[in-house]
Amino acid sequence: MRRILIIGGGYAGFYTAWRLEKRLRRGEAEVTLVDPRGYMTYQPFLPELTAGSVEARHVAVSLRSHLRRTRIVTAHATAIDHAHRTVTVRTPDGRSRPITYDTIVVTAGAVTRTFPIPGLSDEAIGLKNVEEAVAIRDRLLLSFDHASALPPGPERAKLLTVTVVGGGFTGVETFGELLSLATSLLRSYPEISFPELSFHLVEATDRVLPEVTDGPGRWVVRHLEERGAHVHLGTQVVSAEQGHVVLSTGESFATGLLVWAAGLGTNPVVASHTDLPVDERGLVQVRADLRVGTDDEPVPDAWAAGDNAAVPDLASPVPGTYTVPNAQHAVRQGKLLAANLVADLRGKKVRPYKHHSLGTIATLGMWHGVFQSGPLVIKGPLAWLIHRGYHVLAVPTWERKVRVLLVWAAAVLFGRDIVALPTVQRPREAFLAGGDPDVLNPAAGADVGQELVGANDDR
Repeated sequence: MRRILIIGGGYAGFYTAWRLEKRLRRGEAEVTLVDPRGYMTYQPFLPELTAGSVEARHVAVSLRSHLRRTRIVTAHATAIDHAHRTVTVRTPDGRSRPITYDTIVVTAGAVTRTFPIPGLSDEAIGLKNVEEAVAIRDRLLLSFDHASALPPGPERAKLLTVTVVGGGFTGVETFGELLSLATSLLRSYPEISFPELSFHLVEATDRVLPEVTDGPGRWVVRHLEERGAHVHLGTQVVSAEQGHVVLSTGESFATGLLVWAAGLGTNPVVASHTDLPVDERGLVQVRADLRVGTDDEPVPDAWAAGDNAAVPDLASPVPGTYTVPNAQHAVRQGKLLAANLVADLRGKKVRPYKHHSLGTIATLGMWHGVFQSGPLVIKGPLAWLIHRGYHVLAVPTWERKVRVLLVWAAAVLFGRDIVALPTVQRPREAFLAGGDPDVLNPAAGADVGQELVGANDDR
């Protein structure tokens, strides 16, 4: 059997494997998928996860539960040597081993793009996976707990200040959802008043949501400012040391929560650890049919799609443009890639990827949203309902659709769940602390718990 190896279990990788299982005949090919997490993250739900509108496990689609005929390898791909048809992977125990293949599919996705800003690596939380979204939500809930017990002053003001960097869809949606969550929390925290909340959205360019036209983009800024937010356009963060944010405009403030959503960076295994052709941005060069290479120099037995691939946008009126890295394209590219793999395996004709956008939609918090499809622009509650309707249909598998709908229904009846579980990643902390309040205080942070675990292991 031909051995097909898929690198990455995100949108493109998951849908490629899922469709291959439906299209391949028994004994026709063996499919292996390598991913470090073992689940596909439905990333459009991450902003709602930060606000507690969906549950963490409902955002993750188990690879093993839904890819029954695919071999799943839980590991990081660290190097691709296509000349020898070998991929080196690192398993959770830190060991490296090779996996050989006949055909490779590179769908490793992208990573969070960062910059060498003082304090950024110590203070900021990204938003690319479920764990980060949960941490953001817990941080905001704990900030309210701590602030409610403090008198007015700098420490209390810092805890009630939230900063989101990045005016793309992820940044704006997360900002709107967190603002909505914080506003709703005031009913449960009578000690805190609305004027004490300070929300800052920082964007380096002169507009937000680049996928929509100028009019809706300006409306989003006005809408957020009417809800009490501060939107800093044409502004960069120059320092974030010890939670003290300094902007390029000279403005500065202390923040208790710093969310970094300033775009995507190239995946290291694609940008630096492969012999496949990559462009100047570190993306795999692919043709319109998703084969790696160019029309003049195709690379045999290599395919790529999703955020790590430079896919020509045949639907764009501007020659030489590429598809934008979003879920609409990744899902459809994965489906076409599976069809093309099967067609190529059987000696049939493959098809180029061409997709006209269905429009763009963003949630700005509970009952707030914006939708644009061509000249049609919808704002407010209707756009928010369209957003929820679209994504509950788009999330893969009926099991996940039903679970998400049930959570939304429960929220309508009982409101948001505002329980924080900050020590869930440190389950031994309470056991090792022996009831010491200095250690059990969540404000002590993860470092204390890790020190205790390390000390216990040394013994």
